[in-house]
Amino acid sequence: MTSPTPPAEPTYADRTFRSPAGIAGGVLLLLLICWIGGDAVLRGDDRVPWLALAGLLTAVPLVVAFTLRPVVLANEQRIKIRNPFRTITMPWTAVADLRAGYSSELFTEDGTKYQLWAVPVSLRQRKKAARQQSRRSLDDPYDRTSVHADVRDTKSRVATADRTMADLRELVERAKAGAGSVKSSKAATTSESSASSVSVRWAYEVIAPAVVGAVLLVVLLATG
Repeated sequence: MTSPTPPAEPTYADRTFRSPAGIAGGVLLLLLICWIGGDAVLRGDDRVPWLALAGLLTAVPLVVAFTLRPVVLANEQRIKIRNPFRTITMPWTAVADLRAGYSSELFTEDGTKYQLWAVPVSLRQRKKAARQQSRRSLDDPYDRTSVHADVRDTKSRVATADRTMADLRELVERAKAGAGSVKSSKAATTSESSASSVSVRWAYEVIAPAVVGAVLLVVLLATG
């Protein structure tokens, strides 16, 4: 008689956080660069096509890195931060704090700081949200809410970066509350070891072509 197959561990879908404005700007920049560079490659004379190719090899990976690549992927167990040149993965139990000042930042338990490029802070949007909240407090100084009011409207009075950071803090608190319920010493040791496992991977697929293109561009300009 065969033993029953143990149930598979539950999987959680990732929540994706990224900047729509950054993606739109990156697509426009890529179209512009490819248009100008492609025209130079096809119609340029002498060394111009080679200079254009070297420039494209340098510029395209950098534009992709700073506009299309950044993303934050989060589920109930861990957070994955994909920045222009690095990808950082860590469990929520390794996260000490999340802040959004002039930029969005994550701090680990050992004090290491990582920026969240995919969650840009807009001071203009934050000021607009503050004005809306101030206007609401003047209209309703005693914070009386009508029974017909839509409570979801409060989200429109919070800047996008602040709302995203609030969602991430909620995931942190939920994960740490679950980790705190572990009672056995063996499970606690496993939890502590996983909390300190922060994985950092460099994006060589972005760095390598940009470096090669820059070196080639310097050589062509120096020998011209």
